[in-house]
Amino acid sequence: MLTAPIPDNETQRLAALRALLILDTPPEERFDKVVAFAQAEFDVPVALISLVDSERQWFKANAGLPMCQTARGISFCGHAILQPDILVVPDALADARFADNPMVTGEPHVRSYAGAPLIAPSGLALGTLCLIDYRPRQFDAVELTILATLRDLVVQELYPPAEAPHV
Repeated sequence: MLTAPIPDNETQRLAALRALLILDTPPEERFDKVVAFAQAEFDVPVALISLVDSERQWFKANAGLPMCQTARGISFCGHAILQPDILVVPDALADARFADNPMVTGEPHVRSYAGAPLIAPSGLALGTLCLIDYRPRQFDAVELTILATLRDLVVQELYPPAEAPHV
């Protein structure tokens, strides 16, 4: 298993994540609706809004996993935040980064993953909107566009635009 490297901007990334004051907060309907929709739209058993903290990935919204966090060292999302584009892993057993990952070899038996990085206005990746399937799977261009659009909605909820002044 290859643990994702720590980004060069980790100090700033963690400061931006913590400035949101969202870690360890109760579930919120606005985020829960996004993952429920993603789970149904993509016909996957798991959809998550995952925030990558210093030692863990914490799930702000979770459809399908019986846990609220995992260790960062075994997270797929730790890899996804290293790139601006969606990370797609069609078959984790065939990918050297993940083949012996305990999330692949044991419960929940992750086989495919698609993670769209949640990019703050500052350009820092804070986490992902991700999809997990228990079978190998490809995601086509239309599906990746939909996932990117849903990701953009999550970022808008994290960083709502300033209200226009009332005239």
